[in-house]
Amino acid sequence: MLTKRIIPCLDVRAGKVTKGVKFKGNVDIGDPVEFARLYYEEGCDELVFYDITASNERRDIMIEVVRAVAEAVFIPFSVGGGLRTLEDMRRVLLAGAEKVSVDSGAVRNPAIISEGARAFGSQCIVLSMQAQRVAPSARIPSGWEIFIDGARTPTGLDAVEWARRGEGLGAGELCVNSIDQDGARSGYDLPLTRTISEAVAIPVIASGGGGSAQHIYDVCTQGKADAAIVASIIHRRDTTIPELKRDLAARGLPVRMNW
Repeated sequence: MLTKRIIPCLDVRAGKVTKGVKFKGNVDIGDPVEFARLYYEEGCDELVFYDITASNERRDIMIEVVRAVAEAVFIPFSVGGGLRTLEDMRRVLLAGAEKVSVDSGAVRNPAIISEGARAFGSQCIVLSMQAQRVAPSARIPSGWEIFIDGARTPTGLDAVEWARRGEGLGAGELCVNSIDQDGARSGYDLPLTRTISEAVAIPVIASGGGGSAQHIYDVCTQGKADAAIVASIIHRRDTTIPELKRDLAARGLPVRMNW
């Protein structure tokens, strides 16, 4: 089994790290540069930065915050939020990110995935997906629908079909976020993650619901995820990245230990 990655997620609103539950009731909790530096020093494998209101507000990402975070860490750093064009991607990569994450912009213009992959390489393109459980139908046979604009807008897209299409267009990785589990800290959506992991051949990052090392272990084994996003449990210091990795290693999950 390949080494599993632990990836802190910095949801940023108006220049501050923020956290809510199911994309609602967000509370600002701190400075993104300070959080990034802390998690880097603790041994996280990568970082994800999302400007969570950029798409809904139809504005550009806060590039100055991206640049400041990139200067504070020396690990892979993925950035998303409001990316709609190749030039948006280029600006983020030049600011220090190693990957760009497309979500709402990719739904509105799927060609941006293939254009980005051709220009920068598939390894730079992450397709981020916000999926919510719905009643299965002819249009959405899997029972998970894709939402955009910070989980505000339903699209009518089936999550599994969108995952396959994103892979075919050139995405090098998928980040699958469960709207139902987001911020709840009650565990990742294992059926959703496993279904998408089995449908594609590219790495899948599980997001939404991580509340313990057990949850990470479950999503990386039962859910077949290659990596897990963590946020609330480390932002609030219920645990730390070293503690999570020691626990996971003790359970037999391969993780990168650097202390």
